[in-house]
Amino acid sequence: MYLWMKALHLVAMVTWFAALFYLPRLYVYHAQARDRGEQQAIDHFLVMERKLYRGIMTPSMIAVLLFGGAMLALNPAWLGQGWLHAKLALVVVLVAYHHVCLIYLKQFAAARCTRGHVFFRWFNELPVIALLLIIFLAVMKPF
Repeated sequence: MYLWMKALHLVAMVTWFAALFYLPRLYVYHAQARDRGEQQAIDHFLVMERKLYRGIMTPSMIAVLLFGGAMLALNPAWLGQGWLHAKLALVVVLVAYHHVCLIYLKQFAAARCTRGHVFFRWFNELPVIALLLIIFLAVMKPF
């Protein structure tokens, strides 16, 4: 049962991270289109952003949390290991990042987002750092 949970957790994680990488990139393009006054492009980005967030990103996050929780239920001794505490802290940060993405989604939809494309280029790098740390912790279990 554990290997099934691990495989499903990894598939959900890959899907979630793909969305975590892509949605802020859409925000970069959306901000550029907004600055150029390209309403047709803005309308297109609004649809893409909403569908990505609601149709892929959020279900993937929920699956990651459920399958990760199932793995912990099958291996409760891991809860006493420092590497897992660090990994779970990063997951909490990613869940918060996920919700910040929703805030920007709503701001763009209401034409209230004042952040520029340069901000979103940097914002887009945060999940990359989290992914590297999470993979390192899960594979190496350094402490």
